[in-house]
Amino acid sequence: MKFTLSWLRDHLETEASLTEICERLTAIGLEVEDVDDKALYKPFVIARVIAAEKHPQADRLRVLKVDTGSGEPVQVVCGAPNAREGLVGAFVAPGTYVPGIDVTLAVGTIRGVESRGMMCSEKELNISDNHDGIIDLPADAPIGTSFAAYAGLDDPIIEINLTPNRPDCTSIRGIARDLAASGLGRLKDVKAPSFPVEGETPTKVVIDLDDAALCPGFALRLVRGVKNGPSPRWMQQRLIAIGLRPINALVDITNYMTFDQGRPMHVFDAAKVKGNLTVRRAHDGETVLALDQREYKLGPANVVIADDNGVESIGGIMGGEHSGCDENTTDVLIESALWDPMNVARTGRTLGIITDARYRFERGVDPEYMAPGLERTTELVLELCGGVAAKADVVGYQGHQTKIVPFPVSEVKRLTGLDIDRAESADILTRLGFAVGGAGETLSVGVPSWRPDVDGKADLVEEVLRIHGVDNIRPTPLEKLSSVNGKILTTLQIRTRTAKRALAARGMLEAVTWSFIPEAHAKLFGGGQPALKLANPIAADMSDMRPSLLPGLLSAAQRNADKGYGDVAIFEVSGTYEGDTPEAQRRVAGGIRRGTASLNGAGRLWSNATRGGGKPVDVFDAKADALAVIEACGVPMANVQIERGAPGWYHPGRSGTIKMGPKIVLGTFGEFHPRALETLDVTGALCGFEVYLDAMQEPKRKATRTKPALDLSALQAVKRDFAFVVDRTVEAGAILKAAASADRKLIVAVNVFDVFEGASLGADKKSVAIEVVIQPIEKTLTDEDFDVLTAKIVGNVTKTTGGTLRA
Repeated sequence: MKFTLSWLRDHLETEASLTEICERLTAIGLEVEDVDDKALYKPFVIARVIAAEKHPQADRLRVLKVDTGSGEPVQVVCGAPNAREGLVGAFVAPGTYVPGIDVTLAVGTIRGVESRGMMCSEKELNISDNHDGIIDLPADAPIGTSFAAYAGLDDPIIEINLTPNRPDCTSIRGIARDLAASGLGRLKDVKAPSFPVEGETPTKVVIDLDDAALCPGFALRLVRGVKNGPSPRWMQQRLIAIGLRPINALVDITNYMTFDQGRPMHVFDAAKVKGNLTVRRAHDGETVLALDQREYKLGPANVVIADDNGVESIGGIMGGEHSGCDENTTDVLIESALWDPMNVARTGRTLGIITDARYRFERGVDPEYMAPGLERTTELVLELCGGVAAKADVVGYQGHQTKIVPFPVSEVKRLTGLDIDRAESADILTRLGFAVGGAGETLSVGVPSWRPDVDGKADLVEEVLRIHGVDNIRPTPLEKLSSVNGKILTTLQIRTRTAKRALAARGMLEAVTWSFIPEAHAKLFGGGQPALKLANPIAADMSDMRPSLLPGLLSAAQRNADKGYGDVAIFEVSGTYEGDTPEAQRRVAGGIRRGTASLNGAGRLWSNATRGGGKPVDVFDAKADALAVIEACGVPMANVQIERGAPGWYHPGRSGTIKMGPKIVLGTFGEFHPRALETLDVTGALCGFEVYLDAMQEPKRKATRTKPALDLSALQAVKRDFAFVVDRTVEAGAILKAAASADRKLIVAVNVFDVFEGASLGADKKSVAIEVVIQPIEKTLTDEDFDVLTAKIVGNVTKTTGGTLRA
């Protein structure tokens, strides 16, 4: 939001300097982003041409003697057609930056004649696009004084970074209101417009909408006999200063009202409007040529103003070219309407139109200023363009219902820590335009019509605080904790960090993917519920909250593959959503590997051939990653179970589920189902996993954080191999669990090292060879001890799996 200092002073009576105003704006929450103090124009002075002679080497050039007020005439070579003796204009000396041509002027020689300065045109000073001749001032302009001060170019420009919740400060009057409330001046009273009215407005307005909220009100007035030409210089200068191009008086007045009062207006050429104006939904496929010379295709989601010719304006966003005003306009219809903020935002985003009107309507304009805004605009039109105003026609507006908010004054202390008494709180709110009533410690506060962002007591606390002054909050040290070694991070925060480190250590790169995914992807991975659909998605393919991290990671891997990086190992630790309640949000560590990106490296390297490198990733890579996360998070691995089967997006025969006991699911892993990859438009060798960090039980609190003493056995461990013939349906995990349970003190590890299937074993049979690591603790084991332990191992496996020891 840009405005000039003089424009602000039209509404704010203050003696504060530019620096004080900018500091106060930032202090009350209207952060100043940039200030142009117009120091650029200080070197330009008013000068008179005291002599103008033809250049000896060029017919179109003149050699001027210029009186700059310094006492010594300056020689200037000039090619302007209006350069003549006696002309008074703007002079700039060498060494000065000229903004209109982006050049720092230097002493030059033009066709053999030295030139020590420049007489400037309006374009060279960014006043206008006029470059036909140099500036021609009245003869009585004071020679040697600042041209910027004389021409009004020394008016500083302030730009504030406006937050979306402050629609009232999209107007200069709203900014002045805030500054006045902060004690930096007095908000000037505005005299109500007064002008004669003759006759009725013949063009009527019909609101034909299925939802009255789409257009809560519409005001229209005819002004006859206007003369449309350039707007006055003061208005043009202000519009140019904030980045707008003056067009003609009628259009400039609407732009001026948009910034001055935050009230977007529109003017129709009455002669080009056929019949009455109807506010309706656009028909499917209907088009309009807008004022930006672009044609837009509309639909029922767009609200338009139409006449018998068709669409004349896109409601709240932009008018149509057909009914626009030009120099031939004599009768004008002035529109002041209210539009639904959400519909304006959706329409503007869908059509790709960004206008000052849309910026204000989608944030919410003051409904009570709809009719007064029409009056003020009419007054400006009559003042600048002449004409006769007809009676205004106001349709649909039912008045503003004042929002009443109970405000316990004690909330200020509770939320801010500041002791601001009841009287000061009430006074601040009153200065801001709130209606304050009630007795005792709870005030009854009526919210003004221009503050749609204020809904509750916390909003009122914010208003009191920002005007009282955030800088009044004194820095206070944190309370000393009784325990230096007390736990600060939550268990889930610790596990999040631990999971990231564990996966990074396994050669995976962290990715950050969107929390929103297409509906088809969400349904494929167990989501797609209506409660998880976004009401206002930022794109059509980001319509649902993700139920899993895997769709985003798989798409990211495919994008890398499309760019030549096929061997990808990426992970993410973030939230997934199973419902719209806090309890249904889960903390998940997920990752995928693609191509040959295994733990041992990626690519077709000859030295990796015997180490697992160069082969495509598979279910065992995903299983190893998932178990690494679970182990890093401190879960006792002896209690972890792996079962066959996983959700439908995994390959049914190459996936598994990790559990803690029969009910707690810690994670899933596996290769992906071809149907899932086809839906995601992903190809290649892929495997992945998800570990649910919030499903892990809270660890038992230890009496001390000191590490236990290192306990190593002085006796040598012994390894014994066993091969069991079992049915093909028997899982290797069952064999490992049965063997380990033979003696949990002596047996420290059981591993599978070979699986064999062949006709010699019999139909539907397989041989699983395991290695059992036995660690004596108290004494060296004898042959008899080993025989007893071996018998228990074989017995347990036989009893549990039905297998027999292979001969």
